[in-house]
Amino acid sequence: MPESTLFVGGSVFDGHSYAGAAEVLVRDGRVVGVGPDLERDGAEVVDAAGGLVAPGFVDAHVHAVQGGLERIRCDLTAGGTREDYLRIVAAYAEAHPELPWILGGGWAMSAFPGGTPTAAELDAVVPDRPVCLPNRDHHGAWVNSRALALAGVDASTPDPPHGRFERDAAGRPTGTLHEGAMHVVARLVPATTDAEYDTALLEGQRYLHSLGVVGWQDAIVGAYAGMDDPGPAYVRAAARGDLTASVVGALWWDRERGEEQVESLIARRDAYSAGRFRATSVKIMQDGVAENFTAALSAPYLDRCGHATTNAGHSFVDPDALRRYVARLDAEGFQVHVHAIGDRGVREALDAFVGTDPRRRHHLAHLQLVHPDDVPRFAELGVAANLQMLWACLDEQMADLTLPFLGPVRSGWQYPFGDLLRADTLLVAGSDWPVSSPDPLEAIHVGVNRWAYGEPGAGGSEPFLPDQRLPLEAAFAAYTSGSAWINGRDDAGVLRPGATADVVVLDRDPFTGPVDEVAAASVTSTWIDGVPVHRA
Repeated sequence: MPESTLFVGGSVFDGHSYAGAAEVLVRDGRVVGVGPDLERDGAEVVDAAGGLVAPGFVDAHVHAVQGGLERIRCDLTAGGTREDYLRIVAAYAEAHPELPWILGGGWAMSAFPGGTPTAAELDAVVPDRPVCLPNRDHHGAWVNSRALALAGVDASTPDPPHGRFERDAAGRPTGTLHEGAMHVVARLVPATTDAEYDTALLEGQRYLHSLGVVGWQDAIVGAYAGMDDPGPAYVRAAARGDLTASVVGALWWDRERGEEQVESLIARRDAYSAGRFRATSVKIMQDGVAENFTAALSAPYLDRCGHATTNAGHSFVDPDALRRYVARLDAEGFQVHVHAIGDRGVREALDAFVGTDPRRRHHLAHLQLVHPDDVPRFAELGVAANLQMLWACLDEQMADLTLPFLGPVRSGWQYPFGDLLRADTLLVAGSDWPVSSPDPLEAIHVGVNRWAYGEPGAGGSEPFLPDQRLPLEAAFAAYTSGSAWINGRDDAGVLRPGATADVVVLDRDPFTGPVDEVAAASVTSTWIDGVPVHRA
């Protein structure tokens, strides 16, 4: 008798729509039936106990090895204030006196005035060893004075290309490094061993499975910001059979080089693609982030008084060159995955996709600021919108570090999920973990409510641009069938006969409860190919 599992006692979301009360029968790693009163035939029975049975979540933009590495190092993600972070750093340093550097990360910019912590604060808890801690968005790092001294950084040190040192009135670097300035210190950090990367990948995978995630697209497979290329760790895990998730790697486009790197990307695609890992995408970072004024805008940022500055952010890749690069990658059979935050960055990326093959399943990630004229172009070009739904809320970072510098008109263009859906854009979803939480339910909650569950004032919070809310079915579809499709898996992300039996069971049904309680649900079990990889 084939091995089979029958999920009973719950409701079903099939990857596209809510089906209500139903059972799901799985046999030999495939879904064989969805409906009422299915044959048991000796199947293991899993009682959903009034919860929801759905396709496993797929994260279309995540850094699983980086996230896992931070979890096994000085992990600041549990903190939320300056005091929290300093306490965590101090405790970690005390517990690890043998470490030559204190490494980790995950601090929020909103915990510090202007989003810029200082070396002096770290010096008070770790004066004798260098400290280097990227923030949650990994576009900046917090270092102590020892790290600055080892790197030879002082008032006479010029800002590097594509980056800058935060400085005091006398020009002395104060301890926050933006974008390319991170590399000045990161190049000195001791090399991470293969064993550490292997452990980090398995920890990242374990954590993602606990949140119902069965597969993902790793958005940087290459050396970046002090991290080595995680591709070899994926290849080793796939060869050992330790990689239970289905993973697409987005090979990193080195913006200091040009089209000559395409041949090496083709070689790495061939070398890295085996088992459950396929390096079939290329990631291009077109701009930075709004909080440090590096996102590419069509008009300059404002100062705190509402006056225009001379800074409109950075296009890391020349727009004309970007069009050539994307055309070449498209012709070579690569999917192209672009980081685009500012409205100019989004437009430059869309321009680059004109004439490309929609069958490549190209996508733009983040989409914080999209000019209304560009919203319909996604569907016209066959380009998917990769949403980080969790960010679309009025949190402290938005209120203090973004809205004042965009002004009221542009602030209203942010995270236009509803407009993209109404324009028939294919929506996919990701977390960008460790930039933010990888919990799909927390992200879906913001997508449908436009405020963050569990934050101060939650439930009574002001929705952020409420016209851009998503229907619950659309938000779930983005995180299941949409993201599975962007990873080239047409037989996954859905519950229908013949589909891969990647399943998540939730302890409650978000479709029948209050919409402001979506994130109250939790994962009771996660299944890949009909085999449990997590049980609560």
